[in-house]
Amino acid sequence: MERLIECCCGLDVHKATVSACVRIAQRPGGAVKQEVRTFATTTGELLALREWLMEQRVTHVALEATGVYWKPVYYVLENDFELLLVNPAHFKQVPGRKTDVADCAWLAQLLQYGLLRASFVPPAPIRELRDLTRYRKNLTEERSRAANRLHKVLQDAGIKLSSVATDALGVSGRLMLMALVAGTNDPASLADLARGKLRKKLPELRQALAGRFGPHHRFMVSRLLADIDYFEEASKELSQRIEELLTPFAAAVERLITIPGVQRRTAEVVVAEIGADMSHFPSAAHLSSWAGMCPGNHESAGKRHGGKTRHGNRWLRTALVEAGRAAGRTKQTALGARYRRLRTHVGHGKAVIAVGRHVLEIAYHLLAEQTTYRELGTDYFDRFRAERLKRRSLAQLQHLGYQVTLTPLPTVA
Repeated sequence: MERLIECCCGLDVHKATVSACVRIAQRPGGAVKQEVRTFATTTGELLALREWLMEQRVTHVALEATGVYWKPVYYVLENDFELLLVNPAHFKQVPGRKTDVADCAWLAQLLQYGLLRASFVPPAPIRELRDLTRYRKNLTEERSRAANRLHKVLQDAGIKLSSVATDALGVSGRLMLMALVAGTNDPASLADLARGKLRKKLPELRQALAGRFGPHHRFMVSRLLADIDYFEEASKELSQRIEELLTPFAAAVERLITIPGVQRRTAEVVVAEIGADMSHFPSAAHLSSWAGMCPGNHESAGKRHGGKTRHGNRWLRTALVEAGRAAGRTKQTALGARYRRLRTHVGHGKAVIAVGRHVLEIAYHLLAEQTTYRELGTDYFDRFRAERLKRRSLAQLQHLGYQVTLTPLPTVA
């Protein structure tokens, strides 16, 4: 097998140490010199690793993606070498190779022969955006969990506020909960705190707010309300910071929100996960595969079996599923029509995934071509399946007992 890289290095990364194997080809087709060293993962040791690699005239470095431990190593080396971040599952299926030295040597050998496929690592500004959008998502989920715990405490106390009020944590609900925490237990006084349209339900509120709200419930509700307030405030601060960092990518966000079902927050997540430069992905299909939004390949004996979607970027996938649901609810759009047609044949879940994949493919073209979304109409996807649609419609009519003759309409000049 032909060697493609003359001098390269493989890194086996752990929490406290990193093993480095440098392979140097003496001459084309000749022997290979190999040297292995182990360094700590402190900043000083990583700088020493960089100096050693530069002394050895290393040009390419491959390291495995191990949790978050690869990040400090990658950041120290990214400006001086051609780096390949490699999925460990792509090169560790060789029996008998399970030591740190063997791992880094095997990685270096595969790199030298061009047998490794690099993972996508976005530039530093996008990485910072990723940290913020993912943290905001975690805070949103924590806020939802705290709200669910609050509802459980209220149910335990016999307070049925959520059965009457659409949002128990809205303006009226907050006033009632704060009054309960302050010691007010009179259902009529609590119900009188209702605002807006909820005042039409005063009799139902008086019944719902009559419970056994005691000191234990008072403490739990006060603690949970404080948690919810913290999560909401922290999320607002993160959104402000995200908006600042998105300033260079404002045009990309504006393009993405023209897609049906894509709100601003979804557009922010898409930019944070894939960036605005689509040159990293050869095509929209490659991007869909990387995101885990396309069906897996499962074919045997010439027969294709149903394949589940592969593992991909779960943060991006979550945002696209939300966008797919929102797009499916739209009227007079190609994406909405596609969702409704697919739902009939494959069900809601698969239809949402398919629409989410189309949203990502549209986003790819908008960012790559620097244009905005143009609505194609509800019959867009059916145009490519006109013959199949005709056969299916005829079969349905024949099944109902009709004999149909098709006559093409005259072409309008």
